[in-house]
Amino acid sequence: MSRLARTLLIIDDDVVFGRTVCDYMNSDHLEAIHSRSAAEGLALCAEKRPDIVLLDQKLPDAEGHTLCHKILGFNPETKVIFVTGHPSFENAVAGIKEGAFDYLSKPLDLEQVELAIQRALTTIRLERVAEVHNFEKERTKAEMKLVGLEGGLTGMASQIRKAALVQAPVLITGETGTGKNRVARAIHDLSPVNSMPYISINCASLPRDLMEAELFGHEKGAFTGAHGSRKGIFEMAEGGTLLLDEIGEMPVSLQTKLLGVLDDKIVRRLGSDAFRRIDVRIMAATSVDLEEAVSKRLFREDLYYRLSVLRIKVPPLRERVMDIPELCRYMLDRVSGGRNVKLSDDELQTLQRYPWPGNVRELRNIMERALILSHGPELRPSELLTFPTQRPEAESAERVVEDNGPIARLEHVEKQHIARALAHFSGNYAQTARSLGISLSTIKRKVKQLNLA
Repeated sequence: MSRLARTLLIIDDDVVFGRTVCDYMNSDHLEAIHSRSAAEGLALCAEKRPDIVLLDQKLPDAEGHTLCHKILGFNPETKVIFVTGHPSFENAVAGIKEGAFDYLSKPLDLEQVELAIQRALTTIRLERVAEVHNFEKERTKAEMKLVGLEGGLTGMASQIRKAALVQAPVLITGETGTGKNRVARAIHDLSPVNSMPYISINCASLPRDLMEAELFGHEKGAFTGAHGSRKGIFEMAEGGTLLLDEIGEMPVSLQTKLLGVLDDKIVRRLGSDAFRRIDVRIMAATSVDLEEAVSKRLFREDLYYRLSVLRIKVPPLRERVMDIPELCRYMLDRVSGGRNVKLSDDELQTLQRYPWPGNVRELRNIMERALILSHGPELRPSELLTFPTQRPEAESAERVVEDNGPIARLEHVEKQHIARALAHFSGNYAQTARSLGISLSTIKRKVKQLNLA
């Protein structure tokens, strides 16, 4: 029996019925137990907290409907299915009023019982999905708090509140790790459609040959492997907000279609002739210079201006070092698990002197590692930092040898720079590639070529 199996409890004084249902329903995913009285059944409810109870209305020591609130007291999520040999409208109403999930009348065949139990299991799964969704939504909202408004984000907070009141596109710019996604989520949470879907999709993570199908959806047979129709991300975000993160990675061919979505509010699935009207607030985020991309014809100029009706620039952490103490306190509250930990003033000052090339994401990474490695209440994240050092070769390269000294080999400078970037992102190739402005395949090739693995 799987430890994740659901539990079915049958409370019925009919021994043959109880054993038959147990034998029929027992499986790796469902454990069936039989009890012959109300007292025995309630004791098993207290011990097992069953997911489903098949409850007979007439028991030797109680009326079935009087047990319902007691059963639900042990586990409010239990689905109670009343079973009675004396069907009546009054019994059905009494059972439903007491919290019953379903009502069956004897004589029963096993397929009828199985169908009722499967309906209960389906409802349990759907409730669980909804519970997890609501938990994640509330947790995400809590984590979306914008920390450090007094230390450099005050103007941005004002922009966020203004952006939340309108439906115009928003372009959020800033270096990798500054919190652009959180800014977008904050706009959504403050908007009138905060109860509707919020979807964030990273354009850099989508395979280019599948990006159009992911965004616009497809019909059955539209391409090899399209075995059925599927909604695209635009349709999934209906009524809510869609963030296109790393919009600069979107192919020019798709940029034209995106421009059409922004202008006409319609989408067409791959393989379909029908247009579907959508109502989606579109935001975009990027860590690259889109104006430069426009000048190089890598990004459509008309799309750039269409996306940047409202523009919010998230400053890098090195430009708002006064936020660091508050950010550290907030992060520790979220990840410490109730441990009594603290940062000394000297530690905070050291953190404020560090340039933070990985921005807030790097700070969180450092704080979590310091927490894991600490053995007492005093954290020392500064010991995990690698401050840039001015080596002779690098110094001569940066000064372009004003004193006519030796020039460092390009390979040596490149190797040092990539190694430092990898260290900042804890060996994460994708983040390192984005911060250096190169592709994932290029960073992998460079690591192998320069023997950095």
